[in-house]
Amino acid sequence: MEILVALLAAAVLLVVGIPIGYVLIAASVVAIWLTTNTPLVVVPLRLFNGTDSFPLVAIPLFILAGALMNRAGISQRLTEFAGAVVGWMRGGLALTTTGASMLFSEMSGSAVADAAALGSVLIPAMKERGYPAPFAAAVLSSSATIAILIPPSIPMILYGAVTGASIARLFLAGVVPGVLAGALIMAVSRILARRGGFGQAEPFSRRRLAAASKAAAFPLLIPVVILGGIFLGWFTATEAAAVAVLLALVMGLSGASRLRFAAIRRALGESARQTAVVMVLVAGSAVLGWYLANQQAPERLTSFVLDRAGEPWTVALFLNGVLLAAGTILHSAAAVVLLVPILLPLAESAGIGPVHFGMMVTVSLAVGQQTPPVASVLITTCSIAKTGIGAVMRVNIFFIAALLLVLAVVTFFPVASLFLPDLLLGAPG
Repeated sequence: MEILVALLAAAVLLVVGIPIGYVLIAASVVAIWLTTNTPLVVVPLRLFNGTDSFPLVAIPLFILAGALMNRAGISQRLTEFAGAVVGWMRGGLALTTTGASMLFSEMSGSAVADAAALGSVLIPAMKERGYPAPFAAAVLSSSATIAILIPPSIPMILYGAVTGASIARLFLAGVVPGVLAGALIMAVSRILARRGGFGQAEPFSRRRLAAASKAAAFPLLIPVVILGGIFLGWFTATEAAAVAVLLALVMGLSGASRLRFAAIRRALGESARQTAVVMVLVAGSAVLGWYLANQQAPERLTSFVLDRAGEPWTVALFLNGVLLAAGTILHSAAAVVLLVPILLPLAESAGIGPVHFGMMVTVSLAVGQQTPPVASVLITTCSIAKTGIGAVMRVNIFFIAALLLVLAVVTFFPVASLFLPDLLLGAPG
């Protein structure tokens, strides 16, 4: 009954049109006031405690690093490099979009930032070369969501902060699913381009590849330094984010397209706004999650599902179903902070370890970024492409199917994501 009060309050506030972060806080206040004797002074304390975490400092730093790199023209260099590598194939500009997203995701950790940075360049370019606007929006939207699979990943950082799981292990576990997602999206793009008769192939140019490789050499070293430092134990994920900001500043101030003070100021403003959105969601989710935990929601859910699920695979399917459904109505940050503490005990009871479950959560939320009504990444690309969500979804459904295939692999073949952290960091004790 207590849980239903919280859910009903949240649903009513969402229908009214209140932003989701404030909805979570208000629903928590209503539920605590109506169903418990707890003084409401606990709410501001929980709001503060929900964001008072050293690993969470990595989020604004990675967001800032991505904004600085975009302002420094790094996204254009990576796009040109990706185009030189795969642009000569049928549907080459679509493949370039996916390749550039995979490269830029190694620096930003945010799918929305990836979509905004690359979309303003690649979507108009695709439309000019005869790609339908819905296809251009769909391929960029699905490609940008790889940013939360390939490290660094903001949802993985949140997951590690919530569960205590090793962020280095989570980052390594995301490599194979991220690369697999990119390969499948490229395959779907080529099939759709061939069937649609657009995306004519261009001749391969060694000179273009050499020039693009030279221009992208330093940007491509940034993820090597960041991720290599984390995996070798030189610095934590939070310290790595600070290093990323430093490298972005060095590159921007010393490169051919130098960062001006105005560009740095705009990058700081963008990062502050994005960070504020994420942190309000995290704080609100932390309060509601605390309330649900006090009402023993994790224990009730575990008992309910285990009493009806005969096999671990049915529990895994249930978990994926909940996460996929939540991804359609919740921002990924809110979903991680709110649902993971409730679902993790159930996952562990079915033999699903924290890192394995972290990959299930991340891939499920990647699909959620593509499915309305929230679909933050999809809405961003539709806005850039100036086309409707309905038209884009008729194309995007094929890319969503590719992401669902990645989710099936991660869920039922855990070695696909776990062998790399086990190989490089050793099996967990």
